[in-house]
Amino acid sequence: MTETYTYSDGGTERDRLADRGDASATGERTRTRDAAGAESTSVDERTEGERERITTCPECDGRLATDTEHGETVCSDCGLVVEEDSVDRGPEWRAFNSGERDSKSRVGAPTTNMMHDKGLSTNIGWQDKDAYGKSLTGRQRRRMQRLRTWNERFRTRDSKERNLKQALGEIDRMSSALGLPDTVRETASVIYRRALSENLLPGRSIEGVATASLYAAARQVGNPRSLDEFTAVSRVEKMELTRTYRYVIRELGLRVQPADPTSYVPRFVSRLDLSEDTERRARELLDDAANAGITSGKSPVGLAAAAVYAAALLSNEKVTQSQVSDVADVSEVTIRNRYKELLDASGTVSA
Repeated sequence: MTETYTYSDGGTERDRLADRGDASATGERTRTRDAAGAESTSVDERTEGERERITTCPECDGRLATDTEHGETVCSDCGLVVEEDSVDRGPEWRAFNSGERDSKSRVGAPTTNMMHDKGLSTNIGWQDKDAYGKSLTGRQRRRMQRLRTWNERFRTRDSKERNLKQALGEIDRMSSALGLPDTVRETASVIYRRALSENLLPGRSIEGVATASLYAAARQVGNPRSLDEFTAVSRVEKMELTRTYRYVIRELGLRVQPADPTSYVPRFVSRLDLSEDTERRARELLDDAANAGITSGKSPVGLAAAAVYAAALLSNEKVTQSQVSDVADVSEVTIRNRYKELLDASGTVSA
């Protein structure tokens, strides 16, 4: 049991402190006396939230400024140091660009669907060196190799994860060979995960479903490739690829729009080392053909190749049908037939 000091006017010291509006905010002391007569003193410290709520100087009501270099909060009018030794929650290093900031960051990479465990597990590096950069002894190298083996085994707990790991590896390999961006890889990984969760793989190869997922993702994102290009880097035949692709988009209910011929034009122009004027003219030819309604039922790759060839002729750039055929992987007969149709639709006289 404790009692407080009582003054002649009938009030207590606690009451007087309460009358002063900033008693607790300024750390005023409160004295109490227990039953044994001993005095104790307690200090009401300001919390971090209360410090953050202070926006004006307590002396002159001036504007406060935070000096992050010295960790102080100072009044810009009278110079009163309101707070010092504040906690700096930022990094202790400086970075001058995004790449340097990422390299110095001490946090892990964000989760991604391109890895079977979404990047949450750890890897043991292949470098046989210690923390100081010194090479390991033969016994230590053998030990580290054994640890890497067990680490890989622990990362895949069951057959489903092993299946997913193999498929995502195939997607990554084909994406690198075709030069597809990470957005396409991420979308393909999500499509394959859905196919695996809905049990669409029995009776079909992992490579076939992975290739079909990547083909569908490339068309969804707007960075398509032809079936022949996918067949060249895939481990399945073209017939199996088309059959699996139709099955996957039907069962998963994917909405894949027909490929736009203009999406192939920049890649063909870049490979042929043609000018921007040729690319612009090729797009105009395809737009005129679409308005005339002659693109329906025709291969978008053949239309894009013919548009590039016709635009090169109109721009007086030297390119042969054979060169365009090799880049687009279509026959020269297709280019000859289509480029005449494109010129007729645009009202241009063919050469």
